Amino acid sequence: MNLYQEFLWRGFIYQESEGAREALSKGKIVGYIGFDPTAPSLHVGSLLPIMGLVHLQRYGHTPIAVMGGATGMIGDPSGKSKERVLLERETLERNLQGIRKQLERFLSFGGENPAIMVDNYDWTHKLSVIDFLRDIGKHFSVGYMLSKESVKRRLEGSGISYTEFSYMLLQAYDFLYLFDKYRCTLQMGGSDQWGNITAGIDLIRKVRGARAYGIVFPLLTTASGAKFGKTEEGTVWLDPEMTSPYRFYQFWMNADDRDVPKYLRLFTLLSREEIEALEEELKERPEKRLAQRRLAEEVTRMVHGEEGLKRAKRASEVLFGGSLEGITARELEEIMGHVPSRQISRDELSRFTVLDLALKAGLISSRGEGKRLISSGGLYLNNRKVDSPARRIGEADLIEGRLLVLRKGKKNYLLVKVK
Repeated sequence: MNLYQEFLWRGFIYQESEGAREALSKGKIVGYIGFDPTAPSLHVGSLLPIMGLVHLQRYGHTPIAVMGGATGMIGDPSGKSKERVLLERETLERNLQGIRKQLERFLSFGGENPAIMVDNYDWTHKLSVIDFLRDIGKHFSVGYMLSKESVKRRLEGSGISYTEFSYMLLQAYDFLYLFDKYRCTLQMGGSDQWGNITAGIDLIRKVRGARAYGIVFPLLTTASGAKFGKTEEGTVWLDPEMTSPYRFYQFWMNADDRDVPKYLRLFTLLSREEIEALEEELKERPEKRLAQRRLAEEVTRMVHGEEGLKRAKRASEVLFGGSLEGITARELEEIMGHVPSRQISRDELSRFTVLDLALKAGLISSRGEGKRLISSGGLYLNNRKVDSPARRIGEADLIEGRLLVLRKGKKNYLLVKVK
């Protein structure tokens, strides 16, 4: 199997330029994808282009990750209904640092076929306005630029500034620069990037008389029609400080059965045989959610490493009575985000037994009910059985000095916040 065939069966190819199939099917090529640092972290929507570079490298081709230190200052109108807020260079540089670290989890920058990471600010900021207009702008008519879908949509809506209108030319110049320096002949990206990519292909043909190619990936939506990567809590980020490994893991665990086969193909490196076996398992025993679990494990391991996966799985087990050992207060609040909670003062808590607290917090209706629960092994503090009505609560029971978990029976949880 060659790279094109791999992309095809996994569902990566939404649109391709003439000759792209042949270029990916024979010989070694250099290909790139750009990442604009508009936030301090990439999000799950970025995983699709990242995996495109991963497959490129797996098949012996050279991947280039282009950090948009320059284009990020301009703002890409593609897929946007209104103009972005322009970021300062200092903010962009901080964002770039975080994104670089994330990409290093996926691509190998050493060995026989190392990936390349560059920042387009390094070559763009040296270009004068006169040089840019003379050497790049003259190759594009206004009619050509207006015909691009990303521009047409903005003109029909909120309008477009000259700043964002020029973005297409800057990205085309990136492609030309990478062609000259690295013999890069392939650009990939999301389907909203088609106009920018073809502009670069046209520029290389006009200026260098050479062929270049483009492939764009599909715009992902869930089976329910929602935008992929958006949840009730907001965007799912790759940075563990912005989206914890637990929440990240749960995002994939909660995937709709109808979406799982697609996600397994696009976001894991599992073989075709493994994926088809998981699909069969999903059809026959959907209630077991084995395909979702494998999906969550594979993607979480890639993004957060083995330790991050262990933490996510351990946190996921808490709601099933698992140990709270090693669970942080932040993780616990996320895990218990949908269960009732109560606040209690530290002074009051110091005078309470577990039975007092359960009654005060409303978990039980009477002391008699609490005693019966304890005698039958049905009352828990931090997922450990309470063995005596006289069991008192101490500072050692508090998670990071501020949280406790009470449980009645198997599933009746209550989070106590100590202030």
